[in-house]
Amino acid sequence: MSPTEARLVRNTAVTVLALVALRLVAAAWTPLTFDEAYYWMWSKHLAGGYYDHPPGVALVIRLGTMIAGDTELGVRLVSILLALPMSWAVYRTATILFGGRRVAPTATILLNVTLMAAVGTMIVTPDAPLLVASSFVLFYLAKVLETGRGAWWLAVGAAVGAALLSKYTALFFGPAILIWLVSVPKLRRWLISPWPYLGGLVSLALFSPVIFWNADHHWVSFIKQIGRARIEDLRLAFIGELIPTQFAFATPLVFILGAMGLYALLRRRDGASAARMLINTTFWTIVAYFIWHSLHARVEANWFGPVYPAFAIAAAVAANLTAWDARQQRVVDFCLRWASPVGILMFALLIVQANTGVLTGYRRDATVRSVGVGWRELAGEIEAVRARVGATCVLAPDYGTTSWLAFYLPAGTCVVQPTQRIRWVNMPEPDPALLAGKLLFVDEVRPGGHPYLNENFARVERVAELRRMRGPLTIETYGLDLLENPKGAVLDDSAAPELE
Repeated sequence: MSPTEARLVRNTAVTVLALVALRLVAAAWTPLTFDEAYYWMWSKHLAGGYYDHPPGVALVIRLGTMIAGDTELGVRLVSILLALPMSWAVYRTATILFGGRRVAPTATILLNVTLMAAVGTMIVTPDAPLLVASSFVLFYLAKVLETGRGAWWLAVGAAVGAALLSKYTALFFGPAILIWLVSVPKLRRWLISPWPYLGGLVSLALFSPVIFWNADHHWVSFIKQIGRARIEDLRLAFIGELIPTQFAFATPLVFILGAMGLYALLRRRDGASAARMLINTTFWTIVAYFIWHSLHARVEANWFGPVYPAFAIAAAVAANLTAWDARQQRVVDFCLRWASPVGILMFALLIVQANTGVLTGYRRDATVRSVGVGWRELAGEIEAVRARVGATCVLAPDYGTTSWLAFYLPAGTCVVQPTQRIRWVNMPEPDPALLAGKLLFVDEVRPGGHPYLNENFARVERVAELRRMRGPLTIETYGLDLLENPKGAVLDDSAAPELE
């Protein structure tokens, strides 16, 4: 390695470490989102599967809390640190596929400055471990291409299996790999080799706990998630959201570079055919599905996570390998120069806004309901009311409120969602003695109250109304109702709606 190449590697490593450190600071400052609190509750009762997703996110959180405790940083720690092996995998993949001493560092840094990687590894959802596993799927496929050794298919299978343990979206790696093998003549020999199929068995073995869990629970998770692909009515408005949301999540300048790189790779302008097709198939197969999905339902921006390693490599190809005309080259140079500062600034502003609201003059924005700003203070007030009225358990109507209450109330407090019990099927049932006494129901203040209360309890008394605040902004007002004399069972054991 020449001194110049060594300096590039060192600078890339320092940059990635600095970005990871920035995320760790932001993670310690920022309250949990309701989904993170929900997955934290999963992590306390590990299982082969859950109602919504496979168990990968719960495992990641469990490891983090074993190190840093049940804190915001503990929940997010391992997810953020996984950006380090993710970055290594993208660096090595870009080196193998396109060579050149600048493509790999550029791809690695561009991926890390996207909001998809920065926020997507800091806010722990199933998309966080999926993003990391996806980078290794790409890397091991590149090793198959580089070495021609069948044993690398076992590593591909392990990476796909890890991705499947994160989220069912990873199923699309199967057709993507098949399209890649069929479309590149020199790779078709693998179709009659046992190695890819052995890799598939490795994936299946790793994924088997999810299959067994679903078999024991009437296949509810499969029905819930895979059923989303069915189109019952067309709603074309959602298609228009795809590009603007990815423009933001990729950050504008990385998005431009990535789009230019994909264009160049489709036009056969750079790299060997097999390398170009690997990027194209792993990107477009998943994107094609989300376009299909958007015909009837909203596609959340973070769902595109598994295509981002390929997208970052395409952006690096545009920045370093493709020959552009003078005008296009000026655009490329501008985007490359400012992509990192803009991405870092966007991340910092997003964290400041989510925690303070100062950038919108303390008015509402998209983050206020999902990020648990004000919950620590609110939980202290709720606990004071609970102790005053002598409630033995706190009830909430939805999984988000339930999870926030469980995380921010004192450890060991009985917190239960009495409905949708399938969400908590892996947890032990609450002590019946705790449900037999006075109960405190916590919900947003609603006109006319919550129908669940009067239908299920003979005595309902509003004992407090408390506000969740972000600075001077009232995010929500919660009503606290004291419940006594249940008319029947407190817990609703109705089947999941997918099974009715």
